Amino acid sequence: MPEQPFTHQQLFNLKRETIEEKVMEYYQETQNGTMTIKLLLALRVRYQLGAKEFALVLQDLVHYLFKNTKATKTMKRFFWYFADYFETSELRILALKLDPIRNFFEATKSLIKSQLAKIFQIESDTEAT
Repeated sequence: MPEQPFTHQQLFNLKRETIEEKVMEYYQETQNGTMTIKLLLALRVRYQLGAKEFALVLQDLVHYLFKNTKATKTMKRFFWYFADYFETSELRILALKLDPIRNFFEATKSLIKSQLAKIFQIESDTEAT
């Protein structure tokens, strides 16, 4: 199959059942997770433009791609666009999988801030007496 399996007219005009079938066929044939994520993102745009029937289109495929395949740049970049596909606990685990360094720095930063707040609070309490 070609690198771009659908035209923009197809992505924005085909019925949900047809596009689901074709995207699944494309992924099964190519195993190209990166392009599949991009196609799913286009369907998210279609949903945001008012096609409410595309709310959680291909939810099982999205779960499979993010949970069971190797994290790619595309997955890391577009993960938060698919946040409503996952429960809160799943989001935390996937965030760690997709961006462990960023999460480490965020956790370290919040720990340091909390320790500094304790130190400054202790100092202000001792100065007040």
